[in-house]
Amino acid sequence: MHEATDSKFHPQLYDYIVVGGGTAGCPLAATLSQKFRVLLLERGGSPYGNPNVTLRDNFIVNYLNQGSDTPVQGFVSTEGVPNARARVLGGGTSINIGFYNRASPQVISDLGLDGSLANASFRWVEQVVTSVPRLGPYQAAFRRSLIKAGVTPDNGASYDFQVGTQTGGTIFDDQGTRRPASNLLVYANPRNLDILLHAQVELILFSGSGDFLLAGDRSYGVKYSDPLGRTRTTLLKNLQGEVILCAGTLGSPQLLLLSGVGPANQLFSPSPVESALAQVVGITAPFGNFIEAACGVAVTGVPGARAGNIIEKVAGPLSSGTLVLQSKNVRDNPLVTFNYFQDPRDLQTCIAGVNTIEEVILANSFRPFVYDNQTLPSGGTVGAPNRRNPAFAATINTTIANYCRERLTTIWHYHGGCLVNQVVDSDYRVLGIKGLRVVDGSTFKYSPGTIPQATILMLGR
Repeated sequence: MHEATDSKFHPQLYDYIVVGGGTAGCPLAATLSQKFRVLLLERGGSPYGNPNVTLRDNFIVNYLNQGSDTPVQGFVSTEGVPNARARVLGGGTSINIGFYNRASPQVISDLGLDGSLANASFRWVEQVVTSVPRLGPYQAAFRRSLIKAGVTPDNGASYDFQVGTQTGGTIFDDQGTRRPASNLLVYANPRNLDILLHAQVELILFSGSGDFLLAGDRSYGVKYSDPLGRTRTTLLKNLQGEVILCAGTLGSPQLLLLSGVGPANQLFSPSPVESALAQVVGITAPFGNFIEAACGVAVTGVPGARAGNIIEKVAGPLSSGTLVLQSKNVRDNPLVTFNYFQDPRDLQTCIAGVNTIEEVILANSFRPFVYDNQTLPSGGTVGAPNRRNPAFAATINTTIANYCRERLTTIWHYHGGCLVNQVVDSDYRVLGIKGLRVVDGSTFKYSPGTIPQATILMLGR
């Protein structure tokens, strides 16, 4: 592992160049290095030795302290929704809440993957980075309350995706230390793998077309820069080699666009133009919401105070958004519009999930963690909830709909952008381009599992 500024490091010729040392890139590079010469390029630094990354109890610090070279890079969507991207070896697994949940067999089939190979890859990942946690009082009460609220059956403890309530996996160990995807590099052949940190890939290099890309052109390397602004080029060894983008759901399409691959009306002219965070999940039926809880979260402005919060994720949203370039500088985030609730069915899913959350909050098991005067999304308080008053029955869902719109936020599980059969083929090769693949969450039609990291780790393997 080297810093991109290290003048003593001289890139060789590689069989594979993997762009992005994240959730997919680390297992992919480790696997390829068993037989091939691999370069792994990561735009961020190492997670190791940084307690804000490695320790569970410092989780929120990363999101509060964002700078030019921090593990979290913030941005705001065009609708004004604050967001964050990983900028560290290990990618999202170095900054996320750590819940681990496999994709369902149906999703594996929908992805066109071999079930037995997928299961073997899940197990390969799980030997190094996951375990089943021991639940404390808050998480245990949340679990019992989900069941009491009707999120059944009780599926015990499992990594599998199952409708009902279960204790899932976590990438934090019993001491609260994070085990990011970069831990999977223990599988790598060190003689075959070079890792460059703080190496910002700016451009995919193509041969054969001059200023304009044509179908059949081949990638032969990448251009990257270091924090001092110096640019370097690294190349593939031969025509059988490939550049593989694992830069994430936002980063991979951004790099394709910057390199001239994408819708013609979004590409620039060659000439300048103006311009224990989560450990239990409730998977509801028939809507399929994912309901999780985080606890031990610091309360801003209240020294020493800790709180719990419950999250609902709208699984497989039917609304779709857009990603376009904002500038020719790869360090600038792309311009992202999510279009949340564009499809009214997503709002109905959110409403159903909030109704379930309120039943969780009102369950006897959860009483030690709530106050009678706490307000509820549907109105009233825990001690006197509107949902228990027949006079409010007709307006409960309307009130919750407004709550969904007002409290809308991201949980960062982006997908799309480089979809199979639209941007890449079923083997993840970029359509019309030789020697170039995309392997990450940008290829998914929807986010697999209750959290995508397990499936992305498996996909990299």
